[in-house]
Amino acid sequence: MDLKVASIFLAVSAAINLILVALLLGRGWRPATCGTGSQQAQETGHRAQNDQSLVFADLTPGEMVQVVRYLRENLGVPLVDASRANPSDNCIYYISLQLPTKAEVLRFLDRGGVRPSRQALAVVFFGNQPEPNITEYLVGPLPKPTYHRDITALKYGGKLPYNRRPLLGTEFGQIDAFLRRVEYPKAPSFMSQVFDYDGANLATQTVAPRGFESGDRKTWAVHFQNVSGLYVHPVGLEVLIDHGSLNISQWKVLKVFYNGQYFEGMVQLESEFKQGHVKVDKVRKAPLDGGYSSLKPRVPHQHVGPLQYEPRGPRYSIRSNQVVFQAWSFAFGMDVNTGPRLFDIRFRGQRIVYELSLQEASAIYSSNNPGGMTIRYLDASYGIGRAAFSLVPGVDCPYLATYLDSSYLTESFVPQTNKNSICIFEANLEVPVRRHYNNRHTRYYGGLASSVLVFRTISAVSNYDYIWDFIFHSSGAVEVKVQATGYISSSFFFGNGTHFGSRVEEHTLGTMHSHALSFKVDLDIGGSKNSLVTHDMVFENVQAPWSPEHQIERPRLVKQVLDREDKAAFRLNSEMPRYIYFAANSENKWGHERGYRIQMISFPGDHLPETSTMERAFSWGRYKLAVTKRKEEEPTSSSIYNQNDPWTPTVAFADFINNETIVNEDLVAWITTGFLHIPHAEDIPNTVTVGNTVGFFLRPYNYYDEDPSIFSPDSVFFTSKQDSRSCEVNPIACLSKVASCLPNIPPFTYNGFQNPTRLWGVRR
Repeated sequence: MDLKVASIFLAVSAAINLILVALLLGRGWRPATCGTGSQQAQETGHRAQNDQSLVFADLTPGEMVQVVRYLRENLGVPLVDASRANPSDNCIYYISLQLPTKAEVLRFLDRGGVRPSRQALAVVFFGNQPEPNITEYLVGPLPKPTYHRDITALKYGGKLPYNRRPLLGTEFGQIDAFLRRVEYPKAPSFMSQVFDYDGANLATQTVAPRGFESGDRKTWAVHFQNVSGLYVHPVGLEVLIDHGSLNISQWKVLKVFYNGQYFEGMVQLESEFKQGHVKVDKVRKAPLDGGYSSLKPRVPHQHVGPLQYEPRGPRYSIRSNQVVFQAWSFAFGMDVNTGPRLFDIRFRGQRIVYELSLQEASAIYSSNNPGGMTIRYLDASYGIGRAAFSLVPGVDCPYLATYLDSSYLTESFVPQTNKNSICIFEANLEVPVRRHYNNRHTRYYGGLASSVLVFRTISAVSNYDYIWDFIFHSSGAVEVKVQATGYISSSFFFGNGTHFGSRVEEHTLGTMHSHALSFKVDLDIGGSKNSLVTHDMVFENVQAPWSPEHQIERPRLVKQVLDREDKAAFRLNSEMPRYIYFAANSENKWGHERGYRIQMISFPGDHLPETSTMERAFSWGRYKLAVTKRKEEEPTSSSIYNQNDPWTPTVAFADFINNETIVNEDLVAWITTGFLHIPHAEDIPNTVTVGNTVGFFLRPYNYYDEDPSIFSPDSVFFTSKQDSRSCEVNPIACLSKVASCLPNIPPFTYNGFQNPTRLWGVRR
């Protein structure tokens, strides 16, 4: 072909291509929209979905309404809606699912027994009684109850004293009103000149426990500027209020603190102020957005970041409260007090975990201010579950995750629903689960991308936000991960404040504190009868068999069966065997006991000294791991009643450990994980999740004959003799065909601000 002709041909071809591209773009051409799928799980033949998981399902709003109606008609006493109740009233505190016994459930799930009766637990505050008390009722059967039984004495050995009750939202409001209407007017000059008080520019945060001994209800109210991010805007005023009387008119102030000085009350504070005896350190007025505490972006938005999507739709399915993903299945729920919980976790059709649930979250603080130094929070008493508010797509979870609602009934006759408070999604962790490249003898590559299923919810308990992740891996491992963010709690900076934390703003002391998180893990490995076994290593000196004059330091495997509860209770800062696992009464192909290993990730602060008068209420925190014989009468490691009476705890976990045999028994692992937080400048405005991650893994340990992930349909393998670009050889090579689509992105919605009245439930 003549060179001139060839040049003309190439030029014409290029022009045609440009014209075609222009036409396509001009017509708005775009890749096809990705299939949304029908949420059908990628079947592996291990378990189809069914309605058996409903035995663990949370109460529906309709069931809650029926229980309220029944109680109002059948308790024989007047009940006031808790959202309007005084301490001297009778009211329903909360209603939730009463879980059936494990024996009942297993008969139903595994042996075709009768479905257990569905019942509710109703907690009622009786303030309008000669002897005020807290009573717990079993109400059933649902959905149309016909009976109620008082189970308080059965559960706790007697009546529950009224002073142990958690504060209602109304009581928080009554404390605020008491300060505004009764106390602030006693110090008008001080309030006006020091705080420019206008009736609305101060906010309070109360601390707990409330006193020094059982029966006390004496609370420090710490004052902050009433701006966005108020938690880091302390003003130096703290007031100790005795609100133990059921008659609000008898409440009184016991002590006042301001900027390092203590006073007998607001009257004395006013008098000393007028005489010039009060050291005033006036705080600069913050803007309503909080200024340094504002979470508003400091720079304009730029390009959109990476987006995770599913070209063929979700590979998991959700039906009611059951999730199925490849070889995994589990049931889920949300307890109003303790938060997320999973049940009947199965891999390849075999139950691994009967129950995996959060039990408690504690935070123990330091300060040179009275409020801060007394903080010993137990967050379940504030409602970890009801504090799981709406998640923000694209930030809290992947934009295209599946979002689910959670409903609860507390402090009201009417159920509340937190829209989109749970998200479920598949995530590619962008690191191989396993891989090997071989260039010796034969050349090949084999690997598996780490696609996991994540069940997530986030609890905003006052200033702190806890991200709870339950992650399911293709290797048969379950991962529990907790990340903390939100605002630090702070005290007014004065004197030797840096002995107790870090100065993070002019008047703000970020106070040192330790977080501890308690989990219940009821593992059932090859059945409900298990033993606890440890493996570790020691070096031994041996003669080299082929050269007796030489010594070799050889690692040797050390095995031990822990046969008693006392041996299986590992103190928080003690050494423990590096491999510890639940062992089944069966062996794998290679003669090893089939097992699941517990592997913890934690960097906790020190536990509360056992000499403390309130330590027993926190005694689960003594142990990083404690394994006990499972008992129906020991369902939880803590209690919502422990917060306001830790001196006589309703549940003392230490009593669970009484040296019973744990060989071939139904066992529960109680795991504590946590971290010490010494605040620093970078905690303003918010603590970041980076580095603030703790948790644990449940990993197969000789449970299988080989790595179960080898059966994952996502595996990749090809040799040097194969065409790795072929879809038949390498499914990754097909991405240009199966993933060349645009995700179907729904409009952004958020429901977190629709019901402000429920915010009472998460304030302190």
